Amino acid sequence: MKRTEYSTKDLRERSDDELKGMVRTLREDLFKLRLGRATNQLEDVSKIKRAKRDLARVLTIQQLRAELLARRRTLQA
Repeated sequence: MKRTEYSTKDLRERSDDELKGMVRTLREDLFKLRLGRATNQLEDVSKIKRAKRDLARVLTIQQLRAELLARRRTLQA
């Protein structure tokens, strides 16, 4: 059984624009899952946990890239 839809290796290979699009999609999916849970239409509530982890994984990659870019700028200055 596949635990997550996105592997860390796969995410690191993606561009910044692709990651931004993924964040938007994952947030929309998480909203829909939460709405489904609130209306008792969601059968597998573990999907919420997986969506939250996928979103956190993408946001972490974005944060690491931003920190790396900031470090490079300070070293060049």
